[in-house]
Amino acid sequence: MPRTENPTDLTREQLVEAFRKMSQIRRAEEVVGRAYQMQKFSGFCHLYIGQEAVAAGLELALRPDDYVIGSYRSHGQAMARGVGVDPMMAEMLAKKTGSTGGRGGSMHVFDVDKGFYGGWGIVGAQIPLATGLGWGAKYHAKGQIAVCFFGEGAIHQGVFHEGLNHASIWDLPCVFIAENNKYAMGTEMSRINRQTDIQLKAVSYAMDHASINGQDIFDMYTGIKEAVDRARDQSRPTFVEVRTYRYRGHSMSDAAKYRTKAELAEEQQRDPIANLRADLLAMEMATDEELTAIDKEARQQAKDALTA
Repeated sequence: MPRTENPTDLTREQLVEAFRKMSQIRRAEEVVGRAYQMQKFSGFCHLYIGQEAVAAGLELALRPDDYVIGSYRSHGQAMARGVGVDPMMAEMLAKKTGSTGGRGGSMHVFDVDKGFYGGWGIVGAQIPLATGLGWGAKYHAKGQIAVCFFGEGAIHQGVFHEGLNHASIWDLPCVFIAENNKYAMGTEMSRINRQTDIQLKAVSYAMDHASINGQDIFDMYTGIKEAVDRARDQSRPTFVEVRTYRYRGHSMSDAAKYRTKAELAEEQQRDPIANLRADLLAMEMATDEELTAIDKEARQQAKDALTA
């Protein structure tokens, strides 16, 4: 059932803006997927469709000067951070107007001015870099924090354990986010990990941890804000498992035959954008016409970016 009361301290303006960002991400990613199928660019391409509330919910808790770093599934994270649809799309198409001049492509979206440090193609490679960003934030003592996104499959990499251990030893203002979209590439986590409650990996490093519903922006914001505040106020790291779901395959070349159509349909009932829309209407924070106009604008913006 849609919410009739706002369970957070977020204002109407913040929530409507979050809806706008999520719509921009969804519509831009849909266009990126079609452009890839039309062979307008090649290489690997990993879409964020279904996970929009994770990036948008985090952004509500961050400052513009915080550091954010991600993996190869980073288009949505970059747009949530403020990288525009036009430079993101141009980056996909290897144009000089892209966020890195067209040199990074799909897996290496990067924009220092927006505090977004990639886009990294090697699984887990960004985790020690995030630890370094956290060390820099602590050294400069300006109240900044470092946030690191990675997929749940990256917890099996050695750098995951090294990065978390060092962040805890050095009391760094880091938030490590494992986006658990259920399948590490094409393998369900219970088949490759005896401990499926992956937040408990943090116990080995005496680190605070949490598991958050990433398909609801209110749950996402409330849960992640606690970790962000801990990093900023106490200079202590947190490991967060965010339970989310991708509607597309691991990459554009993945037909996702390891899951059923019924499972996908069930997960789409938790669609983060549709649910936020229903909540905003039920709380009388927006009208149907207003939200429809926002989505229409996002659709057009994504189409225009492809031909700009």
